Amino acid sequence: MTQITKGANTPVPSELLRVAVCRRNVAGAPAVDASALLLDANGKVRGDADLVFYNQPQHPSGTVRHLGTNEGNGQLAEWLEVDLPRVEPAVQRVLIAGSCDGGVFGSVPGLYAQVLTGAGAMVALYAVDDATTETAFVLGEFYRRDGGWKFRAVGQGYASGLAGLATDFGIAVDGGEPPQAPPQPQPQPYDAPPAHAPVPQAAHPQAPVHTAAPVTAPAPVRDAVPVRDRVPHAFGPEFPAFVQRGHGNDVVTVDGPVPPGPLIVEGWHEGDGYFCVETLDRRNRDDELLFNTTLATFRGRALVQNRADRPLRLKIEADNDWTVMVQPLSVARAIGQGIHGFGPEVLVYGGPVADLDVTFDGDEDEGGYFGVSSSGRPEKFDDDYELLVNETGPLRQTVPLTEGPLVIKVEADGPWSLTPRPLPDTHPAAAGGPGARHGRGAGTVTLTNPNPGRPAVLEYAIQSDRSLFGYEVVMLDEYDDEERFLRGADHGPHGRTLLFRHGEPEVRLRVDNAVDWNLNLHPAAAAPALTGPLTGTGSAVLRYDGPPALLGLRRTTSDDDQLTTRTVQATGKAVISGDTRGRRRPVVGPLWVADAGYCYVLVVASAATGWQIEPVSPDSAPVLGDALSGHGYAVVRNTGPEVEMMLTHESRENPDLTVVWALDERLEPVRRITTGPGLHTFPRGFLQIRTGGRWGFELR
Repeated sequence: MTQITKGANTPVPSELLRVAVCRRNVAGAPAVDASALLLDANGKVRGDADLVFYNQPQHPSGTVRHLGTNEGNGQLAEWLEVDLPRVEPAVQRVLIAGSCDGGVFGSVPGLYAQVLTGAGAMVALYAVDDATTETAFVLGEFYRRDGGWKFRAVGQGYASGLAGLATDFGIAVDGGEPPQAPPQPQPQPYDAPPAHAPVPQAAHPQAPVHTAAPVTAPAPVRDAVPVRDRVPHAFGPEFPAFVQRGHGNDVVTVDGPVPPGPLIVEGWHEGDGYFCVETLDRRNRDDELLFNTTLATFRGRALVQNRADRPLRLKIEADNDWTVMVQPLSVARAIGQGIHGFGPEVLVYGGPVADLDVTFDGDEDEGGYFGVSSSGRPEKFDDDYELLVNETGPLRQTVPLTEGPLVIKVEADGPWSLTPRPLPDTHPAAAGGPGARHGRGAGTVTLTNPNPGRPAVLEYAIQSDRSLFGYEVVMLDEYDDEERFLRGADHGPHGRTLLFRHGEPEVRLRVDNAVDWNLNLHPAAAAPALTGPLTGTGSAVLRYDGPPALLGLRRTTSDDDQLTTRTVQATGKAVISGDTRGRRRPVVGPLWVADAGYCYVLVVASAATGWQIEPVSPDSAPVLGDALSGHGYAVVRNTGPEVEMMLTHESRENPDLTVVWALDERLEPVRRITTGPGLHTFPRGFLQIRTGGRWGFELR
């Protein structure tokens, strides 16, 4: 991640990116609305459609979208999506701006903008620290440079509000003030645009200003994994998106320029309650059911065939506020190397023949319907499709997938994931080298060290059978004695770990309880460097070149799966550093470094578990005094002479020992002092505490 200051810039990858305009969630603080402006070579918008905000949430090209608001960890974020490779050549800059409702930006606590890749990695962060009386603010901009894109932290404010910002970039504003929401017909149960009008495309677009009680786009709380890059395909016609909002029951006629052919209807429904959308036939009767759900804060997509002999009409039954968007099929998400989501979705697949690993977690009652179907002819999808999955309740399956391009339709009452695995090419010229192995079911394989004397990174993808702990991989020595190496319940279905820790020339591995597996070796140099805060998901290998330090570890997702860290020295010696024990509470452990001057850090986690690790100074360890307490894995310091103290422990699980280790000057655990509470003598220096519960030191 690159943290930049006002006026600075940084290159960004030319891919689909997401931008979050964030602030602390403080009661009474002004609200902030995020927007994007697409500018030409003259620094002006080309028309009303080049402004994307909560009431006009998608650019006609589909390259810029407003995704709504999200809340968590004491933060509020307004999300925008910018698909850089698909931005029209005439657009030279994409501005990220905000407007302040009910105050000024100087009163907005903790304002910053962050840019993330489609895989969720942080690209840039700009924290605003000089806002005062501004009521509109340009936070940053994406701009073209040498065939690529860069992001600049702009930090330009407008005390004249939206009117000043809009005028600067070519949006006409009558009377010097941004236009207000149109008058509402009475009675209306909520303050929103009229239920029978799409988002206006008038000469003076409505600026993103809250009215008394605005209806904003639903937060994408179900879309935990950012949208991946889209693959090129020619499915369906292109047209500007049609958007309409309302409340309760209604009938919507799509009267925009929507040509016949396959298209996507996206539906959003706020809060708890019932939401149903059906198309109507020529006799105004129910035709095709698109959504029928009681899922909270619902967001889903359905594939619809727009008929040439009649306009597209939608019957909506809803308990709360809703939004429907009619969009071209080109906005469909690509499966790529894998994707997961929540609820109904329309996807595209552009890869070769593959096996498709499918998982469905079911609904809250461990039931729920899950169906997956595919077709290479979306215009004939209803008549020419292949049903891949048609089940009820949680499942984990593998189904065959034909060669793309394909349209994939998902119908789901809960969270799901799809992961394609292209079939291995058995032609000798295309077979993998000595470091690549593939198999089905149980099997034993010998892997050769590509660099004897040094470790290597092992990348694995293993689909488990229905065993309690999933798959298991064990190392076998020359006498076939076993040493556990990987286990599905701990390491997840795919990730990276370290092999040949002691520099062995080869290793034998046996894979058990697996349906299908792939193993691939990479040189140790492929391990990313750990130089500061780093985030990721699943099991990973990192290299640390630095002095002994402490290693902070925290979970960034809400699951309770395995998440631990270990340090591995050049000699192969491995020691546990941190263990979250399935909790969100951050922990700290030693990042010890032997004489070689470097070590590897192993993160052991399930594939969906998000984490952040950070090396910090040993001086940050709390000092033993008359009393000290904490929770979970930690490192403390005794800065005085050897001392006798009472160690207390409150267990949160069974079993849960409280183990205390003495660390040497390199922060290596060298002596176990105790495995339980009581009166103990603790030496001068650093101490590591390993427990999942509460602990305390008291001077007696």
